Amino acid sequence: ASAAGTARGGYVLAGGDSPPEVILLATGSEVQLAIDAHEQLTAEGVKCRVVSLPSFELFNKQSQAYRNEVLPPSVTARVAIEAGVRQCWDQYIGPEGMFVGLDWFGASAPYAEIYKQRGLTVENIVRAAQTALGN
Repeated sequence: ASAAGTARGGYVLAGGDSPPEVILLATGSEVQLAIDAHEQLTAEGVKCRVVSLPSFELFNKQSQAYRNEVLPPSVTARVAIEAGVRQCWDQYIGPEGMFVGLDWFGASAPYAEIYKQRGLTVENIVRAAQTALGN
């Protein structure tokens, strides 16, 4: 997908062809995990969207119409994927959304090992999406 939406702070990276059942949100290095989870969910028949949010500040400055186009308010099944803290994600995932991320720091190892040990995996993202969907 085109990254033209980067200048707007957020954009639909995958799954924008139809209304989604679940939205996966990520920034930076977590985007690939979101894409991999999207592919698995789509293969299972779930209408999934991946939204890249590289700048909360820029995204929040966009019109409400644009933000609603990227994150339809009717879709409450949302999962934020973050290698950092949960801070600021609640505004996008809402009270029914799920968060998959790291909750502490200080470990030293290759990132893939840290992600696996701390649960930042495609499997956990898919599980969170299914939970958000009520499955």
